[in-house]
Amino acid sequence: MTTSLQSLNTDRSQTLSAQVRPRSETMTNKTSNKGGGSTIALNKRARHEYHIDERLEAGLVLQGWEVKSLRAGRINFGDSYAVVNRGELFLFGAQIQPLPTVSTHVVAEPMRTRKLLLKRDEIDRLIGAVERKGYTLVPTAMYWKEGRAKVEIGLAKGKQMHDKRHAEKERDWEREKQRLLRHAG
Repeated sequence: MTTSLQSLNTDRSQTLSAQVRPRSETMTNKTSNKGGGSTIALNKRARHEYHIDERLEAGLVLQGWEVKSLRAGRINFGDSYAVVNRGELFLFGAQIQPLPTVSTHVVAEPMRTRKLLLKRDEIDRLIGAVERKGYTLVPTAMYWKEGRAKVEIGLAKGKQMHDKRHAEKERDWEREKQRLLRHAG
């Protein structure tokens, strides 16, 4: 009888030790996904439509379901822009699609306005550039930094059609040069 109890206890301790892992082992996947600065989304259209003079990093006020959706990569912010309202910056037009597993008690609003977090002196400088110099604030990228979602805001002026054509010709020429150098040497 004692041998069967001992074998039962050893079996139980083995299953418990298999279920309970040290914190470092269980957190490796999550920390590699969070930290490091992995990119969530890029706004390639912003580079085509605007001359971006300066880039700033801004925090973002998000709800819980939005963070989960961002981790799944469910964002579209090609048509979004930042606006100054009462001395604060807000991101308009960013669409974060909720996951199908969002709680039923939470009303998910994909196109809601989200507040951007910057220091007061940065906000004041951006307000001056937008109101006096005619700049636009355009989000260029969204990424993770130390487990927090960050938005890269570009201080930009709109391009005219001939500027877009010139930039496209330059890109094509650079591509052609690279191709020729590869085949020649």
